[in-house]
Amino acid sequence: MASLDSLRFVFVTGKGGVGKSTVTASLAVSLAARGRRVLVTSTDAKERLSLLLGAPPLEPEVRELRARIWGVKLEPSVALREYGAMILKSRALTSAVFDSRYTRGFFAGVPGLSEWAMLGKAWYHAIEEAPGGGPRFDTVLFDAPATGHGLDMLRVPRVIVEIVPPGVLRRDAERAWAMFQDPRQSGVVVVTLAEDMPANETVELCQALGGELGLPLTRIVVNALVEPLFTEVERGLLLQPRSLDRDLPGNEAIACGVRRAIRERVQEESLAKLRALPGERIELPLLFDYAPGPPTVAKLAELLR
Repeated sequence: MASLDSLRFVFVTGKGGVGKSTVTASLAVSLAARGRRVLVTSTDAKERLSLLLGAPPLEPEVRELRARIWGVKLEPSVALREYGAMILKSRALTSAVFDSRYTRGFFAGVPGLSEWAMLGKAWYHAIEEAPGGGPRFDTVLFDAPATGHGLDMLRVPRVIVEIVPPGVLRRDAERAWAMFQDPRQSGVVVVTLAEDMPANETVELCQALGGELGLPLTRIVVNALVEPLFTEVERGLLLQPRSLDRDLPGNEAIACGVRRAIRERVQEESLAKLRALPGERIELPLLFDYAPGPPTVAKLAELLR
């Protein structure tokens, strides 16, 4: 299994609401602490990476957020224009093409073009060179959309390779796809919770990554685990059918115990599914004493190290 320190491009995905952005920010802090120059990217209009890293909101231009960590917000129209400028190599021609409402309407109607614009920009930064030579960034972390959209985004470069005629677009898609499939350079980190729906969706996602797409699954991060309070016998007793009158002394406490026992049993069953998947797992605890923000990220970064 490749070390995250050795990868140039890391695609972080998972079901919405599982803490994907928190894990992305924590990975960035962990990698930066080990001397890596890290770029975090977000496709979300309401991105949370900046808040989690204690920085101003991300912008379409790359800028430094904190020591050894940079960030950029991936906007399709901006990314597409930048890509066009690199190909056309003329400011006047780029303006003529991308300022036309007819051209903009055409681009908006091409399936997958917006997704490729964002993913392609992130890939470009993974191969970008610094002015003095060598890579500008050691690792690019791509905080991807939730599972369904994230998978669709990963399919786009493969589709371009398969159906687009030879040319600049296909050439770059081929280079990007080769990098994404190379476990020495890239990997996918799947973030999930030990709950029914996230665990089931993670199983399907991992099957698609390894089967349909042939992409390297680098880590499965199981987030927000609670420490079990009850043994299996105690959970069984609490989960026996009963009728509770919460107005009676002690019954409210029993009801709280039942809720906790249900959560622990679901967590245990979900972990069994996730532990059966191939690849390395990282299991992170639920942090009761931390609100989402830099302190949470710092604590999780320590655990990830």
